[in-house]
Amino acid sequence: MDYVKLGGAGVKVSRLCLGMMSYGTPGWPHHPWVLGEAEAQPFLAGALDAGINFFDTADFYSTGASEEILGNFVAANMKRPDAVIATKVCLTMGDGPNEKGLSRKHILEGIDASLKRLKTDYVDLLYIHRLDPETGFEELAEALNDVVRAGKATYLGASSMWAWQFAKLREMQRANGWAQFQVMQNFYNLCYREEEREMIPYCQAEGVALVPWSPMARGFLAGNQPRDGKGATSRGQTDKIAQGYFGTKQDYAVLARVEKLAAKLDVKPAQIALAWVLAKGITSPIIGATKSHHLSDAVAATDIKLTDAQIASLEAPYAPRPVQGHS
Repeated sequence: MDYVKLGGAGVKVSRLCLGMMSYGTPGWPHHPWVLGEAEAQPFLAGALDAGINFFDTADFYSTGASEEILGNFVAANMKRPDAVIATKVCLTMGDGPNEKGLSRKHILEGIDASLKRLKTDYVDLLYIHRLDPETGFEELAEALNDVVRAGKATYLGASSMWAWQFAKLREMQRANGWAQFQVMQNFYNLCYREEEREMIPYCQAEGVALVPWSPMARGFLAGNQPRDGKGATSRGQTDKIAQGYFGTKQDYAVLARVEKLAAKLDVKPAQIALAWVLAKGITSPIIGATKSHHLSDAVAATDIKLTDAQIASLEAPYAPRPVQGHS
């Protein structure tokens, strides 16, 4: 496994980041493929054996159970400095009016709750999971700075938003001498490339790490939603978010290019999709693993070096599409 700097931050992370959304409470609403702790253990152990040191969770995932699983694993199997732990704050954690969002109150309470579940004194990276339209930029940025100054988070990151919003936040942080966002976790894959217009060039110019979610289009580019409906995986059948994002004629044209190249190179379509993302100046894409081959396939994809002609062929069917993933 290769390791790279996390953008302008000094910490080094593996070229793949293990996403923890798939581990938590089985049957978690709208995510029936989620695995419980016992089932998750082999995947976490496999990631560690493969050299993955970067783990991405969130308070929202199974309402904290994902953080607990990661915390238990790291405490039992790793020295804390060897793990790079990322979690998130913003999305709904309960029925109360203040159990969501990016108010100072929720950020400060949220990080403390996450640290307790993760069994650690600090996280390496705290993301805002999305923007909160009810909280001003100054309030959330100052609260995040206080979290860093208190030693509860080492670095800050943000997830999907407009590039102007991210730039405005970072300039506000810079002007006030506050801790800046060092990482952008955006939505990016062969079927969704709108991030190439503004966000990715901005981040690359600013030295901000890119850690995209859904590099395989929530499994679409792995073939989990066949056009004829036959052989769809459990996630492909039940992931309403993915079904809302993917499945157009254009998407299937992209998938056909992926499958054709995979057959030519004698690898899997998911590996081609991941190899393309890795070739696009991305720091560490987030991968999910719920079947035994998912992890080994992803690790093997880091060795696939696509040619310029192959990349051009994969990209050819793409056309502009509506912006997605901001909410």
